[in-house]
Amino acid sequence: MKRYFSLTLLAGAVLAGCTTTSITSTDVTTGYNSIKADELAKHVKVLASDEFGGRAPSSPGEKLTLDYLTAQFKALGLEPGNGDSYLQEVPLVSLEADANMVLSIGGKDYQYKKDMVMGSSRISAQEGIENSELVFVGYGVNAPEYNWNDYEGLDVKGKTVVMLVNDPGFATKDPALFTGDAMTYYGRWTYKYEEASRQGAAGAIIIHETAPASYPWSVVENSWSGEQFGFQKENNNMDRVAVEGWVTSDVAKELFTKAGLDFETVKINAAKGAYNVDMGDLTASVSVKNTIKKSVSYNFIATLPGSEKPDEHVIYSAHWDHLGTDKNRKGDQIYNGAHDNATGTAGLIEVAEAFTQLPKHPSRSMTFLAVTAEEQGLLGSKYYAANPVIAANKTVANINMDSLNLLGKVKDMNVVGIGKSQMDEFLTTAAKEQGRTISGDPKPSSGGYYRSDHFAFANMGIPAMYAGGGTVAADEDTANYRKRMSLVLRGCYHQPCDRYRDEWDLSGAVQDLQLFYKVGFNISEQEQWPTWNANSEFQRK
Repeated sequence: MKRYFSLTLLAGAVLAGCTTTSITSTDVTTGYNSIKADELAKHVKVLASDEFGGRAPSSPGEKLTLDYLTAQFKALGLEPGNGDSYLQEVPLVSLEADANMVLSIGGKDYQYKKDMVMGSSRISAQEGIENSELVFVGYGVNAPEYNWNDYEGLDVKGKTVVMLVNDPGFATKDPALFTGDAMTYYGRWTYKYEEASRQGAAGAIIIHETAPASYPWSVVENSWSGEQFGFQKENNNMDRVAVEGWVTSDVAKELFTKAGLDFETVKINAAKGAYNVDMGDLTASVSVKNTIKKSVSYNFIATLPGSEKPDEHVIYSAHWDHLGTDKNRKGDQIYNGAHDNATGTAGLIEVAEAFTQLPKHPSRSMTFLAVTAEEQGLLGSKYYAANPVIAANKTVANINMDSLNLLGKVKDMNVVGIGKSQMDEFLTTAAKEQGRTISGDPKPSSGGYYRSDHFAFANMGIPAMYAGGGTVAADEDTANYRKRMSLVLRGCYHQPCDRYRDEWDLSGAVQDLQLFYKVGFNISEQEQWPTWNANSEFQRK
């Protein structure tokens, strides 16, 4: 935004002993250069330390995390973002299913974790299904805008629906089918359980396959066992199916054979169009015993007030939580979550510090939001969206940081959800200054735009950006390093091996944080707010 000053007024200000302060490009560069790898590493080491115990919601590790964030942002001079508090209460309930359960289908008992993971979202000490008829419902999708309804003609009340993960576009790669290889929200496990509940099913089972899920069975074992968090609701989630869970693809193949069906043929049919079929006389029985604990977790929020439009905010977000500690696990029991997402949380601190290097605050307020319970289904950001501290019509944009680049500098930047909003234009401009280009999500089938906390802001109608890293190494040495480190990190997603390593090359993370800082500053200084593109499913409400 250009600023014009009258010479008479300016002279009067000088005569009165006043000075005018503006932010120069040199000042912006000073803030930009203040983001450093050693400082980022220092914060990651603390947040991902064994002392923090994996940062599970409502754990001692949560208090340590929030205390650390409070100390850091206070030291930077940022104000509490929620009135006089840095915290926003998020009432949660945890349900931990007794691992001593079996899923009985067709005369065989399937074992917890090895063959299946079952649970219940109902806030109830015991739930289950008994001799519930199985019906295959394709992808479990009811999408009128795509003229697709896998439940068409079905009454699934009292029955257990079995469905494939992802959506039909992944199977066919047909860009005319849903969005082709790029997963839509209909492909997410959260949606599938929600729709099964709306249809009145008693149970819902998703068939795990590594490629369409974008993660191996071990992630299901670790992520959907142990304590599972949800919101404290008046109806105790009794509108959800009684039992929801996953089975391995090997179990699925066995069940379809028992039902007189061929699994591969059924998958092909399910991708051709809305599809469902009874699974013969197969029925399912399982009893889920829950240990229930009600607790309060917290989102963290701090603000650097804007110098001209303090009521308008650019929000930087990251989730501070991870999976905590599994005391029943042999060997290393702590899920330190160094990459996911101590890096993003540390990034909030670094970007905030960069803004404090300016001679005056940016025009609009810069707000830093670290949310809880992302790993439990984006609960912290969902709660914030339902109870916003800053109203949607005062929130200009969201920049989300989840799992920063550990593999060194790159020549490009991957944008998850590219083409959805004008945020891409800000990103392109800032990236060009780094000699980089922007490119799309290298793995669109994983549905990344629906899997992190920016999604809650998008649902509020706020243009939200989720980007980071890239695929083209800056030089040959970095390319060789990327190959070596990728082998080290492979398989560490939601595993105890996601811990801080001194051999990480954080120069790429710094590169991205500098870019996020510049994007936020540029948005702050221009008059017009970013908008969604016309073809996006998200628009300002």
